[in-house]
Amino acid sequence: MKIGIIREGKNPPDKRAPFSPEQLKSLQNRYGDRFSFLVESSSIRCFSDQEYRLAGIEVVEDISVADILFGVKEVPLEQLIPKKTYFFFSHTIKKQAYNKKLLRAILDKEIRLIDYEVLKDQQGERVVAFGRWAGIVGAYNAFWTYGKKTALYDIKRVRECRDMSELKAELKKVQLPPIKIVVTGAGRVGKGIREILEALTIPEVEAVDFLHLYFEEPVFTVLASSDYNRRKVDGGYDREDFYANPENYESHFLKFAEAGEMLIAGAYWNPDAPRLFRIEDINSADFALSVIADVTCDIGGSIPTTIRASTIAEPVYDIDRESGSELPPFGSQTSISVMAIDNLPCELPRESSVEFGRQLEQWVIPALLDENSAILERATVARDGDLTLEFMYLMDFVYAD
Repeated sequence: MKIGIIREGKNPPDKRAPFSPEQLKSLQNRYGDRFSFLVESSSIRCFSDQEYRLAGIEVVEDISVADILFGVKEVPLEQLIPKKTYFFFSHTIKKQAYNKKLLRAILDKEIRLIDYEVLKDQQGERVVAFGRWAGIVGAYNAFWTYGKKTALYDIKRVRECRDMSELKAELKKVQLPPIKIVVTGAGRVGKGIREILEALTIPEVEAVDFLHLYFEEPVFTVLASSDYNRRKVDGGYDREDFYANPENYESHFLKFAEAGEMLIAGAYWNPDAPRLFRIEDINSADFALSVIADVTCDIGGSIPTTIRASTIAEPVYDIDRESGSELPPFGSQTSISVMAIDNLPCELPRESSVEFGRQLEQWVIPALLDENSAILERATVARDGDLTLEFMYLMDFVYAD
């Protein structure tokens, strides 16, 4: 079985790789009687072609001889090879309109799509993700943005740091007034966010204290869904009911937007769940948030100020409080600065790729040896020109005009 690592084709370019050279070398030594590995030549990948060659991995211009193809981001339509098995983040399972043509092309070309986002263990927990690195880079960028907005300090961009050690050294330059920081998300992304907050030695406080007490130093609170969602009919909250029927709830987040100056958002959002706030809410004199780092980058999602993804080259845009329209970054003291990069781990591509490869080594490579692997079956969105049973809900979406 030939396994190929594709060249990332999405623009802006993504430097990450599913496996490092050393990981492929190790896999080749371990599974050489079952798998062979090929790497499609790339000038942008964080690991050079020569690094793969030195590890004994064949680098090719034509990857079409491979049976199974691993990438990271969405594959451009014209680069999809018919009747292959692909692993990548397709960003289609939430009916993302901007990838409707991609899913249609996958069906037309009879591709088996296995989406990393739905690779889960028997307990339903995701097993392959870049979430921790998105959280780390997103939280760092929140403080880079705050420094630019206030001119209180100046730190390097993540992409200018060699590694995590240099990144944490940069954080020692951060000098904060006694601001309050709101964090959402307690999963992989949330844990990454917490690593940065702990490196900054910012104390964590309970949500109720965050709202009602004054602090002489910066503090943060991590909100659970129960802190800002209430059932419409009676104001109650039940976790199982919320996840089963999110449309029956409404947001009570505004009190945190009035108390906090910075929001770092890392919580998964169900499209049927309430948004944190309405775009018209930001025009209130009580709405205190001035920096929003939307690590989740759900356009049209939980945070209405995320009107588009930003880029590593241009990480921030501002939102005018009166009109809700976009302004140049840091163009106004009263506007809200939004950091919404959708490929945050690319700023630390080598380290994030190595950790991602470890997850694939543990969960996916062994599963490829199992003809009826449950974990791969559950993550198969499309096969032989059809959506699988689990993803039939996408049928109307993919074929709607």
